[in-house]
Amino acid sequence: MKQYVNLFLISLLACYGINGAEAEELTLLFAGDAMQHQSQIDNAFRNDRYDYSSYFQHITYEITHADIAVVNLETTLGGKPYKGYPLFSAPDEYACALKDAGFDVFLTANNHILDRFSKGLHRTLDVLDSLSIKHTGVFRNAAERKEIYPLIIEKKNIRIAFLNYTYATNGINPTFPDYVNYIDVIQIQKDIQRAKELKADFIIANMHWGEEYKLSQNTMQEKMAELLINKGVNIVTGSHPHVVQPSLAITDSAGVISNLIIYSLGNFVSAMTAPNTDGGQMIKIVLDKEDDVPIISSCGYMLIYTEKKKSGNKIDFSVVPVLWAESSGKIPLFHTPFVRLDSINYLKMRKFADNARTVFNTGNKGIAEFRLIAPKRREDFLTKKLPVKFVE
Repeated sequence: MKQYVNLFLISLLACYGINGAEAEELTLLFAGDAMQHQSQIDNAFRNDRYDYSSYFQHITYEITHADIAVVNLETTLGGKPYKGYPLFSAPDEYACALKDAGFDVFLTANNHILDRFSKGLHRTLDVLDSLSIKHTGVFRNAAERKEIYPLIIEKKNIRIAFLNYTYATNGINPTFPDYVNYIDVIQIQKDIQRAKELKADFIIANMHWGEEYKLSQNTMQEKMAELLINKGVNIVTGSHPHVVQPSLAITDSAGVISNLIIYSLGNFVSAMTAPNTDGGQMIKIVLDKEDDVPIISSCGYMLIYTEKKKSGNKIDFSVVPVLWAESSGKIPLFHTPFVRLDSINYLKMRKFADNARTVFNTGNKGIAEFRLIAPKRREDFLTKKLPVKFVE
C-alpha cells in the first residue's frame, strides 16, 4: 500500500508546485504581417459588407488554443476610403476577424502606422480599444505611453512584458503629441529596465526591422538582437521583410533555452506576389516555471501559406497550414477536404515551403517544425486541445 501512496505523491508533485499552486505551461503564438492590400479589400466586400470568414477558418483552432497569440497589424484602421499599398487603411471588420480568430495582442509599431497620419493613428487605437483588443507600439501621447508601456500580461502565474518598435514610418513624422516607438537604443534600454521594475518574468521585444524580401538577417538585426539579449530581453521576434528568416534558440551550459531570436516571421496574410511572400511562419513558444524560476520549455515553427481561390466573381483568401495541405489526399482524416489545394495553389505552396525549409535547415538553431497531431473526429478538432508533435 505504501508504494501506491508514494506513487500518488510523486504524481501530485509533478502537477503542483511546492506551495500547492498548479504548475501550468503557458503557450505563446506569434504571427507575422497581417496586411490588407487593395485586392484583399475589394474581394472582401460582399453583399454590402466586408466578409473575412474565409481568412482564418483553417488556422483558428491553432490560434485560439494559445494562451497568448500576437500578430503584427500592418495596416491602419483609418476609416474610409479603404485603401491598400502604399497608404493602408483597412475596414474595421478586419480587426474583428483577427480578434475572432484568436489573437490577443496587436503590434502597431510598423512602417505603415502613419499612413493616414495622426487621424489614422488615433482611429486605429480607438477601434482596437472599442474591441477590447490589447495593443502596443504607438500611443496618443507620451503620458499614455508612460502609463501603459511596456504592455504587461500575466497569465498562469507568468508575467510577460511586451515591447514593440519600428525602424521608420515611411518618411511620415508623428504629429505632436502622438508617440511612435522607433528603434532607439537609449530609449529601449530604459524600457527594458522599466519591464524589470514591473517584475516581468519574461521580456519580449517585437521588432519591425530588416530588409524586405531578404531571406537572411542583416548585420543591424544581429547587433540589435545581441544588445537586446545582453540588456535582459528573453525573446526577440521580427517582422517587416515579408519573407521568413532564420530563428535561433540560445542555450546555457546545461542545454536549457535561455533566449530566442526569430529574425522574421514573414507574412501572415497578404496579397503580395513577390517570391516567398505568399506565406510565413507562426512560432509557438512554451513558457514555464521550475521552482519559481521562469524557463523557456520549447519553441517550434509552423509554415503557413495564403491560398487565393476563386469563389464566384470574388477571390477567397485563406491561411492554410502547410503540413496539412501537404498531407491532403495522403492520409484519410476528416480535415483533409478542408485544406486541399488546387493544382496551381499546391505548386505555389510547395515552392514557398521548399524555400522556407531551405532557409531554416541552414540557418535555424534549435528550432524545429511542429504540427498538431490530427484528431480522428471533427468534434475533437473543434473542442479539445491536442498535443503538439515536433518534427525534426
